[in-house]
Amino acid sequence: MKNRPVLYLYNTMSREKEPFKPAGGDFVRIYSCGPTVYSAAHIGNMRAYLFIDSLRRVLRRNGYNLRHVMNITDVGHLVSDEDTGEDKMLKGARLQNKTPWEIAKEFTDLFMDDTAALNVEKPEIISKATDHIGQILDMVEALVDSGYGYEISDGIYYDISKFREYGRLSRLDQDGQLAGARIEVNPEKRQPSDFAIWIKAPEEHIMKWDSRWGLGYPGWHIECSAMSMHYLGDSIDIHTGGVDHIPIHHENEIAQSDAYAGKRVVNIWMHNEFLQIDNGKMSKSLGNLYTVGDIAARGYNPLVYRYFCLNGHYRSKLNFSWEGMRSASVSYRRFIEGALAHRDARPAEGSAEQMQATGPDPAYIKNMSEAFDAAINDDLNLPKALGVAWQIIRHPVKSTAIFDLLLDMDEIFGLGLKAAATAMPDPDATGDVPEPEAASAPAAGIPDEIMALVRERDAARSEKDWKKSDELRDIIISKGYAVLDSKQGTKIERS
Repeated sequence: MKNRPVLYLYNTMSREKEPFKPAGGDFVRIYSCGPTVYSAAHIGNMRAYLFIDSLRRVLRRNGYNLRHVMNITDVGHLVSDEDTGEDKMLKGARLQNKTPWEIAKEFTDLFMDDTAALNVEKPEIISKATDHIGQILDMVEALVDSGYGYEISDGIYYDISKFREYGRLSRLDQDGQLAGARIEVNPEKRQPSDFAIWIKAPEEHIMKWDSRWGLGYPGWHIECSAMSMHYLGDSIDIHTGGVDHIPIHHENEIAQSDAYAGKRVVNIWMHNEFLQIDNGKMSKSLGNLYTVGDIAARGYNPLVYRYFCLNGHYRSKLNFSWEGMRSASVSYRRFIEGALAHRDARPAEGSAEQMQATGPDPAYIKNMSEAFDAAINDDLNLPKALGVAWQIIRHPVKSTAIFDLLLDMDEIFGLGLKAAATAMPDPDATGDVPEPEAASAPAAGIPDEIMALVRERDAARSEKDWKKSDELRDIIISKGYAVLDSKQGTKIERS
């Protein structure tokens, strides 16, 4: 691509924004840590995949072709990320009285449905750990043969003392790592922080494969190293993940991959920050691990959550609350309606030239487009880019040129503007005025009290009193009912 603008990305390794220069010219190799499919992914997990999707869209806008690999961890991720406890897949299977294979399929399918609902594009390659045991064992054997791996009674471990750059991503001091263990002491290990790359399976363990050390299964960290290098080789442009991966998982990946390849494998490490819930941590014990399904059950289009996330930079903590979602819902609706108002700009009367929709000076369109590109190319500054979009939505002159620019911008935002425009055709273009949303019909077994609230909410929606509509929805939900909005009217179900 000639005259490509400079794209700056923040590299966790250097702690700086760097001009992006892929090794393969126009071809970009990306690896992303995917889900461990032992349960439903929560909205904090989903923030990572929205970040990855935004990165993909910005790279493509800059003219790059992508080869993006994302893994599915369906074995080997222990309850503690530090190689203690049982396999999360086995624990999840036991709690649900299913096989690990059954829950892996169930939650992989759910993950794909949830990401689709958020308009997240699929990577070019999705790789399951259990499909790559051969590649994983090849790497384990090579690390052992080269002196980086060693055997003890319960598995094969990586000797971090052999990799002198261990800790450079997280800026940890290796001497301190060796002296003060972050995990429980295993007296057989050479250093307390050595980590498992192959685990010898006890007899009752369900998921196990044959190796030269007997039956076993891979450690979590080795899976990503083996699969990333299998598909992308030893020169990976970008590796993504959450900030929680930095001190252990990604530190261990670097040690394995670089030792195996004999060179630095990943050029840029990118990490998204945490999503907080009501300014606190997400926790099952606190009952605030919300999913995409929970968002839909409260009557929100999942794209409202996508819009919500656009308001925070991926490297900044973002606080989630239902009050924030109500505000995002109103803003998202106004964004779509404001864009469609430009699409429906009526042409002026008079000559043929005047019959074209009157719009702002072409230089304004050009300047705003350049401001948008400058924002997204500054380490994916989507909040700033969204501000540019709102600035042109509020332009006093309605213009189809502005609508076309917003469509172009939404290729980055992913808010479904094109689909909304198709669902709500221009009345003058079709000759028809869209039918209003149907009134809610009584549902079997729903108390009259609830249906009265639903009808009151329908009236508020028809008057575009979104604040009152949201308040009534919350009252209905608090009484144990889910509110589902559709073109056919409001549907009510028991939660």
